[in-house]
Amino acid sequence: MLNVNLGPFSVQVSHLLVLASMLIAAGVGHLAGRRQQAGIVNVLSDMAWTALLVARIAFVAIWFDLYRNAPWSVLDIRDGGFIPWVGLAAAALVAIWRGWHRAALRKPLALGLTAGAIAWAAMSAASGTFDSTQTPTLPTVVLTTLAGEPSDLATVAKGKPMVVNLWASWCPPCRREMPVLAAAQKQETKVTFAFANQGEDAATAQRYLRAGELGLANVLLDANAELGRAVGSTGLPTTLFYDASGRLVDTHLGELSAASLASKLDQLR
Repeated sequence: MLNVNLGPFSVQVSHLLVLASMLIAAGVGHLAGRRQQAGIVNVLSDMAWTALLVARIAFVAIWFDLYRNAPWSVLDIRDGGFIPWVGLAAAALVAIWRGWHRAALRKPLALGLTAGAIAWAAMSAASGTFDSTQTPTLPTVVLTTLAGEPSDLATVAKGKPMVVNLWASWCPPCRREMPVLAAAQKQETKVTFAFANQGEDAATAQRYLRAGELGLANVLLDANAELGRAVGSTGLPTTLFYDASGRLVDTHLGELSAASLASKLDQLR
């Protein structure tokens, strides 16, 4: 499962696992440090904010050319543009710094972070998020072309790496990201792009495409949104990245920017 719905919001399962792990770390750290009144909630908060900031700065620095013409888009972190390992390294430095300067924090911080890491690994394994033996592959859902012919993703992929975008014309972030995907489809000739419309008929999809003058190839119809259910996503837009053998390499829930799309395409090249 890629996401869950919390009221009107669609939240990635991976984000919920991180949040749950932080809560467990805070709880264990509180119990370990309560005699010395050495809670670690503030330290965990500082680590989280530092990790986000540094991971974002690193990503923007790498892909600065794609942000140059729209500098305000640097602040829109919804595009998922982060370098995780850089953020984790920065968070670790914060923990070391705080523990170095306050001895009472060292034990609760060590126990809390260890508990959080174990909880994250266990929940990830239970959810199948990082189960390499069960790597998802291209779904075999039968789709329909705009001309009404049956098709499927494997046929469209033709043995190439593939980007599958789940979208609908009523979805504002879908509409905002579509020009970015359309431009990439024209430029990335070694990668197949497929656009699976969720729950709309051919007339509706074609009306939107004509109005936007997008010139997309490989537009498919998924009238019953079976593809979304097959990949475990109920939110739009969802973009899936498959390698040439049809194995799922990465996913993105929400609007893609040119930079975040380019970073994910790097994994397919």
